[in-house]
Amino acid sequence: MEVLIMANNSEKPWVELGLTDYEYNLIKDILGREPNFVELNVFSAMWSEHCSYKSSKNVLKTFPTEGPQVLQGPGENAGVVDIGDGLAIAFKVESHNSPSAVEPYQGAATGVGGIIRDIFTMGARPIALLNSLRFGALNSPKSRWLFEEVVSGIAGYGNSIGVPTVGGEVYFHPSYENNPLVNAMCVGLLKHEDLAKGVASGVGNPVMIVGAKTGRDGIHGASFSSEDLGATEEKRPTVQAGDPFMEKLLMEACLELIKTGNVVGMQDMGAAGLTSSSCEMASRGNSGIEMDVALVPRREEGMTPYEILLSESQERMLVVPQKGMEEEVKKIFNKWGLEAVVIGRVTDDGIWRVKEGDQIVAEIPAKGLTDMCPVYDPEAQRNLVMDKIQNCDLIDLAEPKDYNQVLLDLLGRPTIASKEWVYEQYDYLGGINTVIPPGSSAAVIRIKGTNKGVALTVDCNSRYVYLDPYQGAMIAVSEAARNLVCSGAKPLAITNCLNFGNPEKPEIFWHFKEAVRGMGDACRELNTPVTGGNVSMFNETRGEAVLPTPVVGMVGLVEDISKVCTNSFKNEGDLVILLGENTDELGGSEYLAMFHGLEAGRPPHLDLAKEKALQQLTLELIAKNYAKSAQDISEGGLSVALAECCIKGNIGVDINLEDKIRPSALLFGEGQSRIIISATKENLDRIKELAFEYHVPFSLIGKVGGNQLTINGSEFTVSLPIFDIIDRYKGAIPCTMNN
Repeated sequence: MEVLIMANNSEKPWVELGLTDYEYNLIKDILGREPNFVELNVFSAMWSEHCSYKSSKNVLKTFPTEGPQVLQGPGENAGVVDIGDGLAIAFKVESHNSPSAVEPYQGAATGVGGIIRDIFTMGARPIALLNSLRFGALNSPKSRWLFEEVVSGIAGYGNSIGVPTVGGEVYFHPSYENNPLVNAMCVGLLKHEDLAKGVASGVGNPVMIVGAKTGRDGIHGASFSSEDLGATEEKRPTVQAGDPFMEKLLMEACLELIKTGNVVGMQDMGAAGLTSSSCEMASRGNSGIEMDVALVPRREEGMTPYEILLSESQERMLVVPQKGMEEEVKKIFNKWGLEAVVIGRVTDDGIWRVKEGDQIVAEIPAKGLTDMCPVYDPEAQRNLVMDKIQNCDLIDLAEPKDYNQVLLDLLGRPTIASKEWVYEQYDYLGGINTVIPPGSSAAVIRIKGTNKGVALTVDCNSRYVYLDPYQGAMIAVSEAARNLVCSGAKPLAITNCLNFGNPEKPEIFWHFKEAVRGMGDACRELNTPVTGGNVSMFNETRGEAVLPTPVVGMVGLVEDISKVCTNSFKNEGDLVILLGENTDELGGSEYLAMFHGLEAGRPPHLDLAKEKALQQLTLELIAKNYAKSAQDISEGGLSVALAECCIKGNIGVDINLEDKIRPSALLFGEGQSRIIISATKENLDRIKELAFEYHVPFSLIGKVGGNQLTINGSEFTVSLPIFDIIDRYKGAIPCTMNN
């Protein structure tokens, strides 16, 4: 094999590929020689932060990952949890941030395609999509363009393939101006016996590439996603282009193949393409793989082994069937109009060996690309500027003169306002199993053939995480669980997408470690283990990082689909009850940022024991049909939560608050562990008794009815026509997008 030579004759070509001198010397030790051009590029991709998690792996080990409901935890293409009756849910969330910053439509579309493949690779039929999106301020033309194109890309792919997009979240903040975050989540349904894994084992078993042909798009996309976006403009790869119709065929063929029982292993070709899928499968199987890139179907002429190995062309899978089943595999894929080609075989020598015809172009121990990647413990140091930010005096802030106007302004904030402009572009009823569509606390999907459903949500308040990463991450988990509970679902488990800046900066890595610690503690207390996810580092441009954004994707089980609950007030005369207690907290709130221009203080305090009791109470109230509606209190506080209940039910409410708390904190503070329910008068005593049993504070605060939202306190009155709050809430984003 030729000695490494780079076109620019650099003395240290590995540095240009993102490898350090230490890593290059380690590569030489693993190989026992100098790597050649192909091998060095392969190591560069597989040892990138995006593929290897070399900076985060030790921290991620602290997550709770086990529980009786967990059938598959971290380490596979997706997590899998049991929902009873021999059925299971596969789910995962993953980022496609850097491609979406460069080419937002295709970046978002291929993010959807990639997460769908992760799910059907496990043997699960995708039944729902969600997304968590972050953009700069919506008054920025660039942010509006990114927002419009990303949403269009998600809709274009999801709608075409027929998987409904049923939920998500969208936040706007200046830190995301140049680095939008596009996190896609997919959920699938499978029978226990159909669970498939990404493993290559069985000496002599064929290695087959199936699906689309390979092109030059996305080469070195993994390395690109592991660097500061502003520092890599000249090295940006061509963003992959997705074909949802091809993916639909690929999905049906793969699911049909899995049901034959002839599949040893299967893996999506995501970041680093054929390289990552083949070496990871070999590594998991404690085996080797030998393959010939000359046999890979290509759509472009003259592609080199380097290009074939690192192409990130979409809608491709690597399959290891049992020996002798090659023709059966080809028959199934040909039926769906797809190619299935044998390109290699499983070996017992542990070597990832790549040939082009008779010539060996790369020969590396499979585990050298995976398990032997160096793992680091970057320095983590709390930035002392946080002291000043957290200790900002929020007690003596001036009160607003017009609380009506403040509430209207909050309802018009793009982060709080209705996201109908977004989800009306999605086919959220595809498959006709959507029981609760976007717009409520969580989406709920029916499990056909049973009385069950699954509830789904994604959550993260990144401002909280910035101000206190431990507390903020705990809140992300707790709010996700609260959203599921308000729909009548018992939380089962989470997946996460941890979006941060450069981990080599001590203050960034401190935020990361503390967020993981907080997320882990909340998951332990709420019995929602982490089944997998994604780490996305280097989300920054020219040294300016996004707010730390550890997104939580959570699934829950609805035992009886007839008892799901929504957040809309239902009937005139229903009583409105607050579960939990109001607190005098404004730190990190949307009100504080909007009215006082401050992103300061500490996020609201969270007591996990109180949170757990609140959730258990609410679940019982919904299961016994005592609660007619349920809404958690989050961004914008109590007043915004009440407004949303009125808007969804198109009915007014009359509220009386007796708390001795300053009006701004009472109305707009975002204190945790609070849920608003509505109920009939006949059930009031039963609810009060159960609240006492669970030691959850209970307050009867009002009555549903009329066409006004009225909130009376000892020092204030808010009174707004329902029409006005609906107009502001629903019109904010469309008006901005239409200038």
